[in-house]
Amino acid sequence: MIDTQGPIIPKSDDKPHEACGIIGAYLPDESVVRTAFFGLFALQHRGQESAGIATSDGDRIHLKAQMGLVSQVFREETLAALPGHVGIGHTRYSTMGGSKDYNAQPLLADGQRGSIAVGHNGNVINARELRIEMAEEFGSSFEKTSDTEVIAELFAKAPGADWFEVSAYAMRRLKGAYSLTILTKDKLVAVRDPLGIRPLCLGTLNGGWVVASETAALDNIGADFVRELENGETLIIDENGVESRIWSGARDTHAMCVFEQIYFARPDSLLNGELAYETRQRLGAEVYREHPVDADIVVGIPDSSTPHAVGVAAAAKIPYTEAIIRNRYVGRTFIQPDQRSRAQGVQAKFNPMRGVIEGKRLLVVDDSIVRSTTITRVVKMLRWAGAKEVHVRVASPPIKSTCHFGVDMATMGELIAANKTIEEIAEFIDADSLAYLSVQGLLRAVRAPENAYCTGCFTGDYPIPVQLEMNKMGFEVAPAD
Repeated sequence: MIDTQGPIIPKSDDKPHEACGIIGAYLPDESVVRTAFFGLFALQHRGQESAGIATSDGDRIHLKAQMGLVSQVFREETLAALPGHVGIGHTRYSTMGGSKDYNAQPLLADGQRGSIAVGHNGNVINARELRIEMAEEFGSSFEKTSDTEVIAELFAKAPGADWFEVSAYAMRRLKGAYSLTILTKDKLVAVRDPLGIRPLCLGTLNGGWVVASETAALDNIGADFVRELENGETLIIDENGVESRIWSGARDTHAMCVFEQIYFARPDSLLNGELAYETRQRLGAEVYREHPVDADIVVGIPDSSTPHAVGVAAAAKIPYTEAIIRNRYVGRTFIQPDQRSRAQGVQAKFNPMRGVIEGKRLLVVDDSIVRSTTITRVVKMLRWAGAKEVHVRVASPPIKSTCHFGVDMATMGELIAANKTIEEIAEFIDADSLAYLSVQGLLRAVRAPENAYCTGCFTGDYPIPVQLEMNKMGFEVAPAD
């Protein structure tokens, strides 16, 4: 059966696929929809499958969510149909549930406190069990196929005298990663899970308040950054301002996904009080200190590896050079069903400059390697352009395990580092040498306190027990035909 529910949105072919982006705003004296709209633009990198905004005018919730980029989903007339001074927005990359219109967020749910809309960044690993339990306890029925529907239904139906009690009840039952924006008819509720796996921050704007996945979204709308939410924290924002409460069962130190530091967050966002760009420079410097090599120029694979390459160049005292040009008008290459199609996508994305490369020893920096599709094609292109030597340094450790907390990391069978040694990978990608950053070097670079960050994809050691692999399409049912 052919899916006709909206355009196919390109995705990265050989990177961990982004989580999602969320934003929420309470602006008592103005319309909120444009703030949500422009905030989503700054979070587009976190998800390109669907986009949505829900607003409330104090009486009812208005919603627009469908497949497509932010610029495709919203037009002037669309924004005009979303009135109100409080609202939330979402950009999605699917980590549980198919890439379908009906899974586009925010999602609506009804309960004893009225209607709510929910935007979610993360992945709940016990969603299947909760669906069964909630059907028995609350009479819940589920029409969609994402874990976000389970979260929305739980917050709508959960007992509690106020949203703090509801959130505490939900935290006791949910397992996994969830940064949430929740819209009621007159309130904005923000929640960061007890592990603090996905980021969430608070800002002020025109006498109101904004929450977002990243500080870059605050910058984009002219909001002032206040702070990052604590793990296990719930905010209630309404006409009385901001109230905060941290759940008693929250982890003492966050277990934020370390890939936020390596790749996901925009380089101009603050994470744990530091600019992601500067952290990525330290990652590059660390991998060079651990694995030095002689070279004539340092080359980063644009654009995500540029800060790491700048860090390598500074540590190595070797010039950083733009030797690869990225075609920015080619979207993130769609995951095609075969390897040849993936490789063609990479070729359309990059072009090497022969005059810069020919006869030189190159130190090529990548932020991460998943399947190895991109780096293999890049090395081949660089040799075609006349590189004398190609030495590859990866500013993160080998990815040896899958993610369970909101990142589509490919399967164990597709992860090249789970199936080959570093020497075998070097031979496979045709590099003269290949080296990865160690886990210890990674933690030094991100200045991690003890037990902070989730590094499960590198170590197999997760902050909570997980099954070996999860099927993100587990709730999908083949349509009757």
